Amino acid sequence: MIIERSTEWKEGFIERLENREAWDNWTLYTMSYDVVKMNLITDFQGLQSPKYLPTLTPLAHQLEVAETVIERMNGKAILADEVGLGKTIEAGLILKEYLIRGLVKKALILVPASLTNQWIEELNQKFHIPAMQYRKNYDLNHCTIVVMSIDMAKRSPHKEKIYEQDYDLIIIDEAHKLKNHKTKNYEFVQNLKKKFCLLLTATPIQNNVFELFYLISLLKPGHLGNYESFQASFSASKHDVEQEEYLKELVNQVMVRNRRQDTGIEWTNRHVEIIPIDFTKEEKEVYDMISELPTVSPVFSDAFSMITLQREMCSSKEATCLTLTNMREKCIKPEDSSYIDEIIHKAMALEINSKAEKAYEIVSRANGKVIIFTEYRASQTYLQWYLHSKGITSVLFNGKLNKNKREWMKQLFKEKAQVLIATESGSEGINLQFCYHVINYDLPWNPMKLEQRIGRVHRLGQENDVHIYNLAIQNTIEDHILDLLYVKIGVFEKVVGELDDILSAFKKTI
Repeated sequence: MIIERSTEWKEGFIERLENREAWDNWTLYTMSYDVVKMNLITDFQGLQSPKYLPTLTPLAHQLEVAETVIERMNGKAILADEVGLGKTIEAGLILKEYLIRGLVKKALILVPASLTNQWIEELNQKFHIPAMQYRKNYDLNHCTIVVMSIDMAKRSPHKEKIYEQDYDLIIIDEAHKLKNHKTKNYEFVQNLKKKFCLLLTATPIQNNVFELFYLISLLKPGHLGNYESFQASFSASKHDVEQEEYLKELVNQVMVRNRRQDTGIEWTNRHVEIIPIDFTKEEKEVYDMISELPTVSPVFSDAFSMITLQREMCSSKEATCLTLTNMREKCIKPEDSSYIDEIIHKAMALEINSKAEKAYEIVSRANGKVIIFTEYRASQTYLQWYLHSKGITSVLFNGKLNKNKREWMKQLFKEKAQVLIATESGSEGINLQFCYHVINYDLPWNPMKLEQRIGRVHRLGQENDVHIYNLAIQNTIEDHILDLLYVKIGVFEKVVGELDDILSAFKKTI
């Protein structure tokens, strides 16, 4: 290949010089000058990103969160606003700001699989950030802003490919699912190379205070000491801590949390009540027979299985009999299987489900659409049949539905059905502001799951007061669940801050 030097520049230069012509187009020069001047960032204080977002008007608290994380927390923070206050918007603002300032060139966003489309849509449409969803054949060296399911990311060969990358910013949605250092999710995130890190969760404490310790240790190792010193310094146990004011001060150095009442936005009210229910004599008899299982045979001494059966009996005979049938197949002695057969026979003969009747009563007098949350798919199917027999239309929502079916069920609920019957998967990643009645048909062990459920409807855009009905069978395992829920709410409020009502309008003193 022959390379020749061009002399055109010299000829043009001499011509302009001798004829005193303009060196270039003055209008183009001034326009270029203005563009460069506009893009200069002369002060690190304050946000530059809002002026580059013409289709987005962030709320005051969202802008304040972004400023706080960037200016005071050095890009390492837990975004813990209450459900529905826009943590995704806050994370998007922080990412956009770092991109504009040139501090982030490569970012990884890890989310539950059901939320990948939502994240990509928001980043592209609201923030004009060219985020892309990871595919198996993608070369991560050429992907700058990637949204990925955390379940996919932690598996080989994706995990190894991700570990090879140097990310400037990692964002983790639903960060409470990392739980602690023993989970694969936590281990995976801990080993990522990252300069900045955002953990998004409205519920940084789910079941015990050590979950918050591990989240903070991901962001700032040693900020709360190691496990042993943290436990000793705050006399920490699962559901209690001492010196909570000092601990809260340390936590607030890495966590930003806004409550609805702090935002200056006018919110509709939340009406919450616990509705006690009595079993019929026949239902109680079956429940007592289940409770007696461990005394009948050592085969049934597994406490977890017994508690599960008791909870299922408080939900539906269908859920109960499904588990009992599975247990029966594992029985070796004839007397063990015959006792289970007797329970199944008595359960299937029940003609009344007291809790389902109460749920129907609430639905029939509700002036609007209703979400019913249950823990069991068998109960979900039963409730749909039961409500149908009463002339009430409903749709199901559970983890078996793919993304398209989830959207279809949501649309059917909005336009056709009166009731959405959801398992726990329905309390995440779906916004239902057009509904304002929630029945917690089965109570979870975790109070934050209640907050997540309620947050599906009590969020920005809700125009009606929200009504929450917590059903509980008296003199059963559900009494114990209620007591434990209040204990866990207590430790959350000690360390993180006040919660909106999720069980009843009156706080129970333990």
